[in-house]
Amino acid sequence: MRRTREGWKKIALASTAVFWLAASPAGADNAEREVWRLFVADHTAPVVRAIDLETGTGLGNFDLKGFAALTASASGRTVFAVQTEADMVQAISTGIAVSDHGEHRDVDIKAPEMLPVSFEGRRPVHAVPHDDRMILFFDREGRADVVGEDALLEGKTDIRAVDATAPHHGVAVTMGRHTLVSVPATKAEVKPDELPPRLGLRVLDESGKQVGDVTPCTALHGEALSARLVAFGCEEGVLLARPGGSAGPKLEMLPYGGALPKSKVTTLLGGKSMQFFLGNFGEDKLVVIDPDAEEPYRLVELPTRRVDFALDPARAKNAYILTEDGDLHLLNVLNGSIVGTVRVTEPYSKDGHWRDPRPRLAVAGDVIAITDPRHSLVRIIDIETFSESRTIPVEGMTFAIVAVGGSGIDH
Repeated sequence: MRRTREGWKKIALASTAVFWLAASPAGADNAEREVWRLFVADHTAPVVRAIDLETGTGLGNFDLKGFAALTASASGRTVFAVQTEADMVQAISTGIAVSDHGEHRDVDIKAPEMLPVSFEGRRPVHAVPHDDRMILFFDREGRADVVGEDALLEGKTDIRAVDATAPHHGVAVTMGRHTLVSVPATKAEVKPDELPPRLGLRVLDESGKQVGDVTPCTALHGEALSARLVAFGCEEGVLLARPGGSAGPKLEMLPYGGALPKSKVTTLLGGKSMQFFLGNFGEDKLVVIDPDAEEPYRLVELPTRRVDFALDPARAKNAYILTEDGDLHLLNVLNGSIVGTVRVTEPYSKDGHWRDPRPRLAVAGDVIAITDPRHSLVRIIDIETFSESRTIPVEGMTFAIVAVGGSGIDH
């Protein structure tokens, strides 16, 4: 059979198409994507707003029972809205799931949504993420709930209650099969509307039975995880919990020593890709803590009082500190020096009520997102240039903020 020139051209084009389909790997339509979302709590209304970082568009408003502090889970798949005055914790699915497949990562992107499961208890304050769990502490219950994230995202409850002996402003952290729980001074005299102080930390096994004695940690406040270590702030120093196998974690106090001024750590952040901690040391100082160094504390003096601070999970040496004069500082945690400063907001004084509207910051990939309550904005700071690149207007009075996201192949 004879073919015309046009016929041969059609066959050639079809053959070329078949060749490209055969030569292309399965999933060639899959795109490499990086996606980040901001979740911003309002200072004057019980609502959390989800925002697409790239476009600045709103992805949904989530009504709460009360005003909230926000904590993202370790995976970033959920954000917990801790509503202390409303005796309630609610959870939002971020719609972003990043999974590791060895030679590559996948990113699954959906719309964010409020999850149907909530957690009630008197005066929830601390929410601690660890692996696939979130540990919620209810101060006036004397109880912590260990919440499984997988079940939560399926609209189910997977809760293990941990007895904290008595109501107090406390915290619980899981560590393998054990749980570290603060201990109140139950014999202390307190007013009817007050809670007893913390005097130490105890270790519980899987059955809830205490392992060993209570380890002293006066006025325990602040906790963080770094690598396989957990740290707690105390009057005497920073208490470390190291893995100890089946016998339970090993507890070790790092005393402040005479080289540091009189103060204490009450807020801690833990390094992700390096093992270290960054803690406040009073209002206008920080300490970089190397648990295995001969001198574990490196003091960092700030020009004015600290408003908020954060570690960069991707850039191990970077920490960012916002001070009350409106400046954002870049701290090199390796040598404890401030290597960059930029003015980002008007001054926000630390005087006044602790819950007065002040900026908060979150690291989102290559940028830092900073709320500016007076102007209903989220200010975006480019990390490379350390300067403001744009702003995102947000309805209401922007306050607490968390960022979740990552990169991977979007199937």
